Amino acid sequence: MSRAIKKMGYVALQSANVEFAVRHAHDILGLTETGRSGNAVFLSSAARAHHELVYLDAPVDAVGHFGLVADGLRGLDSVRTRVKNAGFEIVSTKPLLPGVSDGFAFRGPENFVYEIYVEMEAAGCTPVPYGPERYGHINLHPVDATAYKDFLVEILDFMLSDIIGDDFAYFLRCNTEHHGIALIRGRGWLHHHAWQAQSIVDLGKLADRLWESGSRLLMGPVRHGESGRNIAAYYVEPTGNVVELYADMRHIYDDDAPPHIATSDNRDWATQWAFYDAEEFRSHGVFPAPEIVASA
Repeated sequence: MSRAIKKMGYVALQSANVEFAVRHAHDILGLTETGRSGNAVFLSSAARAHHELVYLDAPVDAVGHFGLVADGLRGLDSVRTRVKNAGFEIVSTKPLLPGVSDGFAFRGPENFVYEIYVEMEAAGCTPVPYGPERYGHINLHPVDATAYKDFLVEILDFMLSDIIGDDFAYFLRCNTEHHGIALIRGRGWLHHHAWQAQSIVDLGKLADRLWESGSRLLMGPVRHGESGRNIAAYYVEPTGNVVELYADMRHIYDDDAPPHIATSDNRDWATQWAFYDAEEFRSHGVFPAPEIVASA
């Protein structure tokens, strides 16, 4: 069945030290700079999109906004109508960034801004050999996880894959991949953005690059349980949020498949290979910016 949103698009982060953040994204994650416009620096993986990660030069580190790809003009109009009817603030009637043909942006729950768009340009760049295949998902820690889940389902047409605990965590998808947006009740920030690799070997090479740079993994490699069954490794990037590199994510091909329900007291949903300090792991993140920083 066709959904209003067909895939995850990109993450835009405000950075107080853009050049350091860009260099770190290249050297550690393996992204390629595809261009610049105003205060924005665009980066992409082997997917060669105009942008999958954007750093915006700004006074403080913060979440700028998230990009979601609509299923054509029909999907774009559907989301636009739902957003208007629900009374969310429209922050731009046109795309926030170059590289897309049409779109709009609005402020959703807990101050996070979303740009819904269609038809992003390809980038004529040479991918870094050790870079990821593509951008995959985000993990938010909203104050009210249940209300945020309802927003994703009712306004953005996402589907529930997993429910963990009572008003604790939800994993939602917009296509067959297990989750495009994960929610874990928390402080109201972005915890991490995630990128798909080919195999667990790439996660080991990521750990090597971190060690050679004088840093280390925050967590992993780990096999998740109900939260996607993927293998993942995590580190902290310069803006203060976490980056995940993952492989072997579960796919769900039935739109009507009921969500799996698990308890939150059993850590198997998060990690099946080893125990980690969950409080320390979740202590990293960046809050949404109170205002949009223009890219031109």
